[in-house]
Amino acid sequence: MLHQYNTLLMELITVPLFTGIIGYITNWTGVLMLFKPLTFYGFKVPGLKTLFPLLPKKIQVLPLIRSDGKIGWQGIVPSRADKMASLAVDKGLSKLGGVSDFYRTMDPDQIAAHFTTVAEAEIRGVVEKIIERENPTLWRNLPSPIKEAIHARIKQQLPEIVEALKVEIGENIDELIDVKLMVIKHFSQNPQLLNDLFMIMGRKELTFMQNFGFYFGVPMGFVLVFFLEYVHREWYVLPVGGIIIGWVVNYIGISMIFEPVFPKWFCPWRQGLLLKRQPEITVLYAEMVAEKVMTLENIGDELLHGPSGDRTMALLEHTLKPAADKAVGPARLMVKVAMGSKEYDRLKDSMSTEVTAFAPMIYEDAEFGREQSSKIKEFIAKQMALMGPDDFVQLLRSAIKQDEWLLFVHGGVLGAFAGFLHLAIFGV
Repeated sequence: MLHQYNTLLMELITVPLFTGIIGYITNWTGVLMLFKPLTFYGFKVPGLKTLFPLLPKKIQVLPLIRSDGKIGWQGIVPSRADKMASLAVDKGLSKLGGVSDFYRTMDPDQIAAHFTTVAEAEIRGVVEKIIERENPTLWRNLPSPIKEAIHARIKQQLPEIVEALKVEIGENIDELIDVKLMVIKHFSQNPQLLNDLFMIMGRKELTFMQNFGFYFGVPMGFVLVFFLEYVHREWYVLPVGGIIIGWVVNYIGISMIFEPVFPKWFCPWRQGLLLKRQPEITVLYAEMVAEKVMTLENIGDELLHGPSGDRTMALLEHTLKPAADKAVGPARLMVKVAMGSKEYDRLKDSMSTEVTAFAPMIYEDAEFGREQSSKIKEFIAKQMALMGPDDFVQLLRSAIKQDEWLLFVHGGVLGAFAGFLHLAIFGV
């Protein structure tokens, strides 16, 4: 009788302590598994490279193994950067508006005015460099008044040229930029940004999830003791109980963050914890996207160097060639005769190509970019405020939902380990 009392007392102390600690560790490491490490770390296993193609697709896509025969780990979020970025666009940015909406938000007129200012400071040197390169003798022999007339006409035409460019880009920007590819490329090249996006928005909930593992694990430990004492006492009860608790603690923790989508009176926490903070998260999300993703620099880089960059350059040259011809003004005939038609045409091509080099100078202007970023932030925050809870939860959860089961399995494995560890220390 005394032995049974001592056993019960020992179990009442140790089992809830084990389940509470393991519940905390389960959720703490589960959060780490989401984000760390940024890159894959592992070691080669003989024969795995040959076996890999034979494994089920669901196993192949795990951030646990690689086609080169390595076993290790990479954070779920960074390992899915391309897919998660795609989902973020489909469920999030695409609902906020197309790239033309972002472009209009950045005030094309102000961008055009900034372009003109940059070009005015650079255009004189560019014109002289081009003509000297194509026909140095001609440029040296041109009378100074004609040279100054050419410079003056080009400078005078800049606002008209830039206005034409603004209109052309604005009308074609949806074809020149693929937002989905742009965001996927940006997040894939900068996986830490995706981590930051989740951490900034859900820091409070992720901390709650870690602590919830302990708060839920301790009372479940007492339930497990009751089962051992009054229902069934076998060696496998603790490991099996640990698996169930580890699985459930993660499941409930994640469910509390995202569900229910709409407030339910019968639910103790009424509504998903993240959804309760929708106004606050809206501001954080808008700030992150505006400052790190949909920036003027990134849009400009995509315009000039993205998959449709050649079309952008063609559009710029198409707009600039007539302007280059017109800029020579009254001296056009004399210059054309002196150079020859072919060389004159090459001069126009060179001028239009060189002037396109101004574009990066606009998009890479940090101070100007920050001004535009604040406008994008306001636009995104305003649009997100109109999103219903169902769209909002899709935006936040869609990126990790496909891999949630990994966290549940992780919890079950750690729960089983806790059960076996208790058996090893205290016996059946």
